[in-house]
Amino acid sequence: MTEEDHVTAARSAAQPDPGPPAVPADAGLTTGVLARRLGVSPMTLRSWDRRYGIGPTARTGGGHRRWTAADVATVEEMCRLTATGIPPADAARAARTATAGPPAAAGAATAAPPPAPAGRSRAAGALPLGDVRLECRGLARAAVRLDAPALEQQLIAAVERYGLVAAWQEVMVPTLHAVGRRWASSEDQYVEVEHLLAWHVSTVLRRSTPPAAPAASPGAGCVLLACVPGEQHTLPLEALHAALAGEGVPVRMMGAALPVEALDAAVRRLGPVAVVLWAQESARAAPALARHVAGLRWGMKGTRRGPAVLLGGPGWSRSRPAGVLRPAGLAQAVEALRALHTAG
Repeated sequence: MTEEDHVTAARSAAQPDPGPPAVPADAGLTTGVLARRLGVSPMTLRSWDRRYGIGPTARTGGGHRRWTAADVATVEEMCRLTATGIPPADAARAARTATAGPPAAAGAATAAPPPAPAGRSRAAGALPLGDVRLECRGLARAAVRLDAPALEQQLIAAVERYGLVAAWQEVMVPTLHAVGRRWASSEDQYVEVEHLLAWHVSTVLRRSTPPAAPAASPGAGCVLLACVPGEQHTLPLEALHAALAGEGVPVRMMGAALPVEALDAAVRRLGPVAVVLWAQESARAAPALARHVAGLRWGMKGTRRGPAVLLGGPGWSRSRPAGVLRPAGLAQAVEALRALHTAG
């Protein structure tokens, strides 16, 4: 090296690392703004930055960190991958590879992400999930991000993998409950999350319902499903409707808040083998209504008969009239109604 080369090298060594490229104060996104856009907490983004190197790479002239378009693309891919249940460390490596970003740490893997492992996880994401299947974590994250395509894909995959009954009990219900708990504890926040999740759950349940088979008599041996007056929660009955249809049991879905007079008329016209009454809240679970339906009779004198009555929903936990059934869950309800249909 010449003397001039030595001087240049010495000056370069003495100068500090310029660090991330400087950007104008109004360029790029702050962590708070990006967190709101993605539907995750700022703490989650900072944790991903600290643990996996998924963070903002630019700074303003005042030293404030900003997320560039490339940074946003990487963290969006990170969110998409973790929503499928892939562990964050694996998702981070794959996200950096997918967006052609440089590895944040020496030896970072560049392989494609492994499939989401089966089993259960206590990781809650943005919602209080507890000990649930990994699919619940992905579903919750997609719901919080209002990611409709991911919601639909994951719900369909759950039904295909576990069957409708298990997917309802072990994936859909825990996630719905988590959203409901967060809504109740956050002063009406997350309403949009619950509505979007419920709509997609309903859509997938209906798509999973096979068409009704033709019958000699329109209501012969059918099961009638109805929410009690004032009750708007229909998803559990939609799940039961889909499960019964899949078993070949004829079923009639009356939907939300069916007035007593309409319920009475439907029972007398159809002559169902069973009536399921759903009540989410105890204030709407009227034992007198259950007794009234159980006492309805039709048919010729000497052969008159009435329906079996099944009570569904937490609203009935405080009251159970004599002579009615109280299944513990969807699987038990399907089994009981299938047996009643076969015997009828």
